[in-house]
This record gives sequence, C-alpha cells and structure tokens, in this order.
Amino acid sequence: MISGHLHPLTYVERKIVSIFGNLGFEVVEGPEIASEWSNFDALNMPKEHPARDMQDTFTLKGDDSKEGKRVLRTQTSAVQVPYMKDHQPPFRIIVPGKVFRRDASDVSHSSNFYQVEGLMVDDKVSLAELKGVLKQFIEEFFGPNTKVRWRPGYFPFVEPGMEVDVSCVICQGKGCPTCKRTGWVELLGAGMVHPNVFKAAKYDPEKVQGFAFGIGLDRLAMMKYGINDIRLLYSGDLRFLKQF
Repeated sequence: MISGHLHPLTYVERKIVSIFGNLGFEVVEGPEIASEWSNFDALNMPKEHPARDMQDTFTLKGDDSKEGKRVLRTQTSAVQVPYMKDHQPPFRIIVPGKVFRRDASDVSHSSNFYQVEGLMVDDKVSLAELKGVLKQFIEEFFGPNTKVRWRPGYFPFVEPGMEVDVSCVICQGKGCPTCKRTGWVELLGAGMVHPNVFKAAKYDPEKVQGFAFGIGLDRLAMMKYGINDIRLLYSGDLRFLKQF
C-alpha cells in the first residue's frame, strides 16, 4: 500500500485553525470571486486610492454588479464587511483561503497564494489584546523562544496599523539569505479596524471596536519548513511532497 502525504500548506492551515480555535476564533469561508466593493471600497480603498495600485487585480468579464466589477479577491479581507453585514458582534473569526494577484512568479511571489484573515469585534477591544493574541499564536506556531518585533505599518482598513516581524527561524536571528542578513522576517500585518470599515458594514464605530490581521500561509510554511522557493509549494513534485 502506498501512503499519501498531506501538503505542507495543509499542515500549516490545520495548525493555524487549531491555535486560533483554542483562542475562541471560529473558521469562516468566503467566495473567491468578490465585488470591487467588498474587495476595495468597503475596506476604505475608493477607486482613486493608491493602495489599489499595490494589488494588480484579475477582473472578470461579464456584467458588472451593483457593487462594481467582479474580481478574483486579492485578499481574504474581502470577507470582512460582507460577514459583518450578516452578523452582529461579539465575534471572533478567521478566514483561511486562496487569493489572487497578477504577480510574476519568482522565489517569493505567485499569482495565487493563501492567506488567513483574522477579525475580532466587540464593544471594547484593545490593541493590547491584538498583540497578546498574535504573540501567543507566534509562540505556539514557531516555539516559545521566537522573538517578536512590532513596527508601525499602513493598511487602509486599519488605524493604527502595524507590521509584525519574527526572529528568523532558519538562522535563529543570526542573519542569513532568507532574512536578508537582518535576523528578522516580516510575518503579517494587523491593526485596529478603521471606522470607515465599520460604517460600510452599518456598524456604529462609536459603539464597537475591533482588530484585524492578515497572515500569508505560504510564508508561514516556507519559514516553518525551511522552503526557499514558493514555487515548490505548487510544483506537484512528489519528491518534494514526500518530505512532509
């Protein structure tokens, strides 16, 4: 009998779901085809917003909806506002799934890859809670000795926003090609949900607070298993998969 092998992305997704599940987060799915409104406008990125230029989008042919053109979602954040419109806080959710961007394929980029979106909304939610949740996730995923660095970051749908770095698990922070000799690797972006996002969901930003974060699943897999080329994850090469 020939035994099968789970894909490393499957291992990583199951680990993420387990960790956040223990923290009270529910797994939610969303469509890979989104409207311009849910993918951009509702996330505080109107048509002239420069952030749209950072995400080269696949636009689908056909009739436009009342929410604009149909696109292949560029981020799992596209699930945020549609979910909030159908649910009332408090809630904690994560949204794992595939996203698409018109990127040229190289060692660190692909036209389709995986993300995990996180969203927590309640009447009182603090930045300290966000940092506590992410720190616990990082330590459970990479190990208790993993160092974490918080940096200010800009994302249109959060304010304040921050980027989170971890000590390179390949060289243990000593410096290597993977971390560009810095000892640090950028892991995710996060922040407090912008009031305009709450308004798009018909929430009163004076009465609710929340945080959101986005994690690249592929990047986590590459760091966890020391994979130096994202294309290996999608090659279908059994010699590669049999290592897991």
